[in-house]
Amino acid sequence: MLIRRHRAVVAVALSAVAVLALTACESGQDKAAPEARASTGAVVAPGKPGEPARRISPEEAARLLPDESPNSADFRYTQMMIVHHRQALTMTALAPQRAGSTPVRKVAERIAAAQQPEIGAMEGWLKNNGGPREQPGHDHHSMPGMATEAQLEELRNAQGAAFDALFLKLMITHHEGAVTMAAEVLSEGNNVLVEEMANDVIAQQTSEINRMRSL
Repeated sequence: MLIRRHRAVVAVALSAVAVLALTACESGQDKAAPEARASTGAVVAPGKPGEPARRISPEEAARLLPDESPNSADFRYTQMMIVHHRQALTMTALAPQRAGSTPVRKVAERIAAAQQPEIGAMEGWLKNNGGPREQPGHDHHSMPGMATEAQLEELRNAQGAAFDALFLKLMITHHEGAVTMAAEVLSEGNNVLVEEMANDVIAQQTSEINRMRSL
């Protein structure tokens, strides 16, 4: 489900071409005539489907790069997904002492190993973009896939095969909720880094859902 890549591809293409043009311009400054120098800074910009490429100035190329400033959907996603991931870590922390089977313990280990760094990445993103923002009207407990306090308490009290069955049920639902949230920010967000993090969540957690369903 890697989507919204066309914008990033165009941005990279424009950036690369602009760098090449500027480099060529600088390297040939001492040898080129003034008239030649005036034209070497041109950038070849890809046209729309069915349209030819055109030559533009580096300044115009810079203006054509997409605005990837974070919007409210990007902030909402990162802040809520941090909370979502932390609940997953709460559940996986119970597995070493309570799981009845090695495969369930291994799944829990993989989930924890993946989601802890993702929390760090999202917290770093928030810090670099001015910190968390107030999200009126959004209740963390209503996020897709979140286990209730009663379900978590039941999981804490379960042991062996009963723990395994409940853990897999709750975690599959939890992962499905995360995939839903990631898909939403891909359609509503604007920041390329958040897009990349969301695509990672979709790819990784979809794979883990399939693995848990096979146990």
